[in-house]
Amino acid sequence: MQMDRRRFLKASSFLFGYGLFNSITSLSAGDSVYDLLIEDAFVVDGSGKDGFLADIGIKGQRIASIGQLQGSKAYRVINVEGRIVAPGFIDIHSHSDDELLVNGFAESKVMQGVTTEVVGQDGASLAPLSPGMQAQKNELFKGAYNEKVDWNDFPGYFKRLQQKGISLNLATMLGQGTVREFVMGRANEYATKQQIHRMQEIVQMSLQHGVWGISSGLEYTPGAFASSEELIQLCKMIRPTFGLYATHMRSESDYLLEGLDEAIAVGYGAGVSLHISHLKCLGARNWKKMGDVFDKLREARRRGVSISMDRYPYLAYNTTLGSIFPVWARSGSNADFIKRLKKTNALEKIKQETLDKVKMIGSWDALMITHVELSKNKHAEGKRVSELVKGNGVDEFEYVRRLIIEENNGVDMCGFAMSAPNTSKILSHANCMIASDASARTAHGVLSKGKPHPRTFGAFPRVLKKYVREEKILTLTDAIRKMTHLPASRLGLWRRGQVRENFFADLVIFNAATIQDNATFQEPHQYPSGINFVIVNGTVVVEQNHHLKTTPGMILKKKHNPQKY
Repeated sequence: MQMDRRRFLKASSFLFGYGLFNSITSLSAGDSVYDLLIEDAFVVDGSGKDGFLADIGIKGQRIASIGQLQGSKAYRVINVEGRIVAPGFIDIHSHSDDELLVNGFAESKVMQGVTTEVVGQDGASLAPLSPGMQAQKNELFKGAYNEKVDWNDFPGYFKRLQQKGISLNLATMLGQGTVREFVMGRANEYATKQQIHRMQEIVQMSLQHGVWGISSGLEYTPGAFASSEELIQLCKMIRPTFGLYATHMRSESDYLLEGLDEAIAVGYGAGVSLHISHLKCLGARNWKKMGDVFDKLREARRRGVSISMDRYPYLAYNTTLGSIFPVWARSGSNADFIKRLKKTNALEKIKQETLDKVKMIGSWDALMITHVELSKNKHAEGKRVSELVKGNGVDEFEYVRRLIIEENNGVDMCGFAMSAPNTSKILSHANCMIASDASARTAHGVLSKGKPHPRTFGAFPRVLKKYVREEKILTLTDAIRKMTHLPASRLGLWRRGQVRENFFADLVIFNAATIQDNATFQEPHQYPSGINFVIVNGTVVVEQNHHLKTTPGMILKKKHNPQKY
């Protein structure tokens, strides 16, 4: 096809010399009538190949035609003037399990171009629930959101989401810690053969309900109490469906290499694909281990272990403040943990192990409080622990201990403990995907509490601004691949993750020259700019920086029988 000079010049003005120009074979428009026709698009299709100029015709939920379609009949035509049209971003590691039940619009994710979230991460999913787990969740939901937990399995959870309506697609992993709690409670003990068999039955049932694999959170209770052999036996159950094992490793700091060895051993022992969640070298004394991590990954691949990873584009992580305390101190119920923090004969050991972890992170100045529940402690949000103790007459450990007791362990934090060079190396790895590691939030209302990590509002645009446009660590085509086709193919999402005919019309349209994140650690509730449209299953959800409150999202279920794909 001879490329129209006017359209070429429009595209080049937005691309800043990315060198992506190409062309495709023209397709005849015929008498087709499209529901939506996107004209003058510069398509970066997610495959990693060069972009090209084309028009895109959408019928219903699918892309019907890609080619030279100007003049075709359509109910709506959008001329995007050479801006980038890419597949909708897939957040491979998300925590919107709760939040989508409260607000299905998922503003902080959709506004940054996310059209599919993968929840059930770090060993925790919202199903299955034993009666005791359901009662506990119900109490938490009622207090935090005035919502009722009236399900105990994935079909019930999915039904609630569908009744609510969601603006993006949702897939879920099965939490290994959730399964363990269902069978064993939160006990710090090894599972018996009978208990492992019962857990396997639960995995089998959950696979039939459409989960995409198993996740583990081995720094969190009760998942942390599982042995490697227990993990292998559970992961063997997902092998027939080519499920993915995603792990928050047992250590991401001092015992990072040992944690990676275990993850690889589980993947190899179970014969499943392995995914390392939010890969990092935590703490300055561990930054030098990055080379050893990559060596281990290469060696594992030579042994036949299929490995991928994800990472968010920031140097600070986000978790509960309670996680700085030793795992053994957090065993059992939340009340048990609080009791140990009050009990004097356990405190000295808890303090020493906590102080060592803080030293690994860097100092108390590296820990910032991001969320508390009690109004009297709201002043702590957005402040470092070292700042909060000034003039209080207590040391940092004592302040944190009292805060967790007062808040019943409902405190979140950010830890500034990673290096910029390592982050760049991880993001540029061929098998690394982009993830937010955050839940869907809003700028106003019940989901705007606290000062969440800015990745909640800006992870994907930040990659395109900082690591593509400014630092040029990634090309535009490779960054889009990491956000779309790579996670879709890794999970096995059917007809998602590429701009292709007969694929679902999950699309994001943005200006490559202006897209950027605006959220900061002090002012996180800011949506990104430079994104013009977000389309989910053929329906426009975001238009010119406005969420239209449409809810075309689907529950994506993995087929239990892989031969049906």
